[in-house]
Parts: sequence; structure tokens; C-alpha cells
Amino acid sequence: MKTDSELMSDVQAELEWNPSFDNRGIVVAVKGAVVTLAGHVSSYTDKWAAEKAIKEIAGVRAIANDIEVRLGSTSLRPDKDIAEAATFALRSNVTVPAADIQVIVNDGWITLEGKTTYRFQKDAAEHAVRNLWGVKGISNRIELKPQARAGDVRAKIQKAFHRHATLDANKVNVAVADGAITLSGEVSSWHERDEAESAAWAAPGVTRVDNQLAVHIQA
Repeated sequence: MKTDSELMSDVQAELEWNPSFDNRGIVVAVKGAVVTLAGHVSSYTDKWAAEKAIKEIAGVRAIANDIEVRLGSTSLRPDKDIAEAATFALRSNVTVPAADIQVIVNDGWITLEGKTTYRFQKDAAEHAVRNLWGVKGISNRIELKPQARAGDVRAKIQKAFHRHATLDANKVNVAVADGAITLSGEVSSWHERDEAESAAWAAPGVTRVDNQLAVHIQA
């Protein structure tokens, strides 16, 4: 198992090496394998990309992303223009039911509201507006409306786990209650934890996933 000092070195090395964002204003702290990202970046895209990069590092148990987005004077944009651009981006994405989603913009912060049938549609809506110029942050408040209550959700999820080579389904417990899924047990990496949650969200009739999986790091 990595020490916090070793993990800190890996995080700093990843931030310096990864070319997809500007890391110069990012400050890192590590305690108990929990990584806290603070400081500031010049775009929401950089904030999201930094978090994504750290998730790939072995040994990271959790991430607290407290990075502040500070837009330069040339990056500022009226809320009306951001709202129009966001609406166009949603309509241009074939996986997003744009007619069911509302866009609210306040001081560069986008709030998405409405309802979708599947989690991937909710995620696609957020992804569609993430890289827009002038965006400081996103609140994804889109709700899920299941098509039907699925009595065999548990079996479908466990079969999905078995299809994923990186997941050991025998170590993951699945509890189902009125469309709400609770995952418990343990996995060997942050990536496997995300894979398990993605598999759960893909099952029909799922409205919420409570991911309680622990990341067990080999010594």
C-alpha cells in the first residue's frame, strides 16, 4: 500500500505530466489516501480534467475537488449567450432528450433540470455543455424517470459484472429496493468501483445508485 507521501508524489507527477489541462494553479493535499484538489484553474474543463486524471492513479480512495474556476477577462461571457450555447449543444447531441431538459445560467454557472429515462442521457447532457466557453461550473439536477419497475434488476446487474473482466462479481453485493440500488463489498481499484456503478446504472428501472464499495488496496 502506498504511503500518503508516495501518493502525493504520484499525484503531483500526473498533474505535471498530463497535457490536457493547465496545472499551474492547482494545490494538492493527501491524507489517508484521500486526495484534495484546491487552488484555481482558468476553465471548468481544466477542473474536470484534473479530477479525471487523479482517478486513474492507483491507491486513490477518494477525491475532494475544491478547485476554483477563475475565468480571465477574455473568457467571460453573458449568461444569455451561455444559455443559448448550452441549449444548442443539447439539441445537437443525439443521445440527449433536449426537449425534456431546461437550462438555467447564473453568473456562468449552468444548472440542468428536467427528466430523462436513463442515466447515460443525464451524463450526456452534462458532457454536452461541459466545454462551453464561459462556464464556471455545472449543477446536474436532471431526474431519472424509469420506464418500468424491473423485478430482475439484481440478476441483470450481476450478469453485467460477470461480463466485465475487471470486476469480481463475487465480491460485490447488490441490494434492490424500488429502483434504488445499493452496492457493497470491495473492489481492488477506483476504476473497478466506477465500473460497478456504471453497470448498475445501465440496468432498466434504476433511479438511484448508492455506491458503498470499498477500495481494497493490496499491500
